[in-house]
Amino acid sequence: MSQISVEEMKNAQEAFGELIKTEEERIERMKASEQVKDFSKLIRIKVGILPGDGVGPILMEQALRVLKELVKPEILSGKIELHNIEGMTIENRVEKMQSLPDEVLEEVKKCDVLLKGPMVTPRAGDGLPNLVSANSLLRRNLELFAAVRPIKIKDKNIDWMFFRENIEGEYIWGNKGIQVSDDLAVDFKVQTKQGSERIARAAFEYARKNKKKNVTVVTKANIVKLVDGNFIKAVRKVGEEYPEIEIQERLVDAMCAKMLDPDFNAGMEVIVLPNLYGDIVTDVAAEHAGGLGTACSSNIGNEYALFEAIHGTAPYLMSHGRGAYANPCSLIRAVGQMLVHIGYADRNKLLEEALEICTETEKKLVVTTFAEDASAAEFTDYLLETIQRIRK
Repeated sequence: MSQISVEEMKNAQEAFGELIKTEEERIERMKASEQVKDFSKLIRIKVGILPGDGVGPILMEQALRVLKELVKPEILSGKIELHNIEGMTIENRVEKMQSLPDEVLEEVKKCDVLLKGPMVTPRAGDGLPNLVSANSLLRRNLELFAAVRPIKIKDKNIDWMFFRENIEGEYIWGNKGIQVSDDLAVDFKVQTKQGSERIARAAFEYARKNKKKNVTVVTKANIVKLVDGNFIKAVRKVGEEYPEIEIQERLVDAMCAKMLDPDFNAGMEVIVLPNLYGDIVTDVAAEHAGGLGTACSSNIGNEYALFEAIHGTAPYLMSHGRGAYANPCSLIRAVGQMLVHIGYADRNKLLEEALEICTETEKKLVVTTFAEDASAAEFTDYLLETIQRIRK
């Protein structure tokens, strides 16, 4: 029978103690950073462009064509400035052995909002160094605590807005687990009162502003009793400030299995979740709504915001010469969500109308990722023509 040695126990305790110290510092930063950027008061809005890896640069090219068309006057006047940020390719990150190179972070922090393509996160067995997720580091360094994802499924009468806590949970110490001994490894799940309350407040504020009557909190509190239980307590505490809004609870496994069941999802409008559950549930919901290639995510903080496609880098398409046929809709929808955030909701309304025509009602071109159907560039041509038709 193997036993953990005194030295192994001491090393594990010291490592855990260092992690706790970092959280104390982060909690103090959260308490100090509550002022929200007002885009209406900015003379210039700087948009940072992070093309990403794999299909990312291909799709970003098309998304930028749409962005430039929708805010052409603002770009010409200098109100909106596009700034391409280099250095976030997987090749550069591996060369520097930094998931988020220092010089890239410096450029990122000069921007107000970011538009980001998918990025490679190394995994065991893929031949790359085991670097932590660049996405996670961007969220953490910019305090992008809310991942906001809209999901609409018309034939199921579903119109949901997800608010996923974007920094804590299993992700914040994702590369800091402790190998106590050969037999025992420990990873962590982190929850703070401040982190849970601010994502809850974001969800309730959205609900109130958009006249929604329900906020649903999704956890696994029947098993993860302390951390998930505290998350529910935080949501209910914040909810006391919004008495007109009903709060209901769902378990994450049931949510994944039954989200399309009208009895199970009755009343759902705004859904708030811890980090890992939010990652899983929103991907499942996106598949029901048409696939990850069509869904986007907004990552919101008080000072910065990042808008992105939620699909990956599509290595299969790239290795088979089909990258040009990837679906650009996810990143294009991210452009629309970014425009809403910086004060141009009318342009997103135009974009959504055009996308509905192109993907649902008219559908002259279809993107399937196969060469016999439309390429990303051809679909974007169609979309831009449709936008011009609507304007006339």
